[in-house]
Amino acid sequence: MQPHQQRVIDELTELDEKIEKLSDFIGGAIYNGLDETDRVLLAMQLSVMKAYSEILHKRINRF
Repeated sequence: MQPHQQRVIDELTELDEKIEKLSDFIGGAIYNGLDETDRVLLAMQLSVMKAYSEILHKRINRF
């Protein structure tokens, strides 16, 4: 495996951990107490992070 390929794998691992943490946060009480705009922005952030994760998965599958 090339170094740049390992970096992509490492990036995906870190991203998926962040996705899990944000998903857990969105399911919690603190999130529900946030302003609606902040909730919308966090939900949008999670959506984009998931799309990015899918792209990294596709790149890794091509290695």
